[in-house]
Amino acid sequence: MDTQQSVAQQSVAHRTAEFVLTVVDHHGTPLPDVEVTVEQTRHAFGFGNIGFDFVALANDEVDGDEREHLERLADLYTDVFTTATLPFYWGTFEPERGRPDTVRLRRTAEWFRERGIARKGHPLVWHTVQPDWLLGLPLDEVERLQRERIRREVSDFAGLVDTWDAINEVVIMPLFDNGDNAITPLARAKGRIPTIRMAFEEARATNPHATLLLNDFDLSSAYECLIEGVLEAGVQIDAIGLQTHMHQGYWGEETMLAMVDRFARYGLPLHLTETSLVSGDLMPAHVVDLNDHRVDSWPSTPEGEARQADEVERHYRSLVGHPAVEAVTYWGITDAGAWLGAPIGLVREDGTPKPSYEALRRLVKEEWWTGPTVFRTDERGQVRVRGFRGDHRADARGASTAFAVGRDAAEHALVVPTT
Repeated sequence: MDTQQSVAQQSVAHRTAEFVLTVVDHHGTPLPDVEVTVEQTRHAFGFGNIGFDFVALANDEVDGDEREHLERLADLYTDVFTTATLPFYWGTFEPERGRPDTVRLRRTAEWFRERGIARKGHPLVWHTVQPDWLLGLPLDEVERLQRERIRREVSDFAGLVDTWDAINEVVIMPLFDNGDNAITPLARAKGRIPTIRMAFEEARATNPHATLLLNDFDLSSAYECLIEGVLEAGVQIDAIGLQTHMHQGYWGEETMLAMVDRFARYGLPLHLTETSLVSGDLMPAHVVDLNDHRVDSWPSTPEGEARQADEVERHYRSLVGHPAVEAVTYWGITDAGAWLGAPIGLVREDGTPKPSYEALRRLVKEEWWTGPTVFRTDERGQVRVRGFRGDHRADARGASTAFAVGRDAAEHALVVPTT
């Protein structure tokens, strides 16, 4: 079948589909030789980033220079990213028992929705960033409160946040010894799989339409064994979350794709939920726990920024090229307040984009993007286009229609006034 446009390279051809657009008049008669403009408006693939930086802006808690800075940062964010991960860490979301930060987070989710950005919550269950008021409570009460917390958040945000990291880092959860918390003893007593079941079943019962992830940084065989056990136990997982913080250097395509292949064998969508690359000095290789590396200053450097740009492009090309990967979330739009103080952002603290931002934008909005391209309908009033999966718009003679490009070939119609 001939096409008037091919927008895909072979490596990402699985991200595209062909569609036929027929231009008709109000009687349904196809119109030949009509000029039509076709343009993509949103990706189906999840190009994500954290949305933590915009909570204050969404709640009108800043003004002056700070507000202008955040608004410029928001423009950079929304030009590239399609999904925002929002912070639901229990200890900061409800530092005082019975007073959750629901209103502010709802406003933030609504702010992203108004800008066409999908929302994800992180996390519903985790042993870190826990409220102090849980400490010392009997385990049965801790479990009751954890279950109530899951139901409350999933219910309060249904329709606004329908994707969740249901539970985070369960591989080490029962063994965690870097600070007291109430969830590790609970996980130790219940076991990993029953703890996971608790998280998924409470969330699923509250919002049957939610997309729920099992998420972990431990990508060893221990995580594979855990996933196998969870699936054998009949717990429904919607996607597998894989964390890839690379403060010690890019792992490289071969290592990354070998890891992805290991988890793709479960037949579930893969989400690279937390990924980062440094634009300054690399963390020493001997550091085992990234949290243990603390320095007074960790600046971004010109050499590091050039390296980061190259690695970001290679990283995204390899992951978007893998058919099992459904989403990649970068862990920070800016260096300001970045995790561990590392220069992992795609935008400098002063608000100027790094080369890595420009490299990613070129991929997302140019190379992997349909149009805007002008066509003329053939004798049947049709144009045939191969485009990247996602939302599109077609315009002709002052009329417009929006439609989605899915996995399979499809036909769409645009009704225009006759001249």
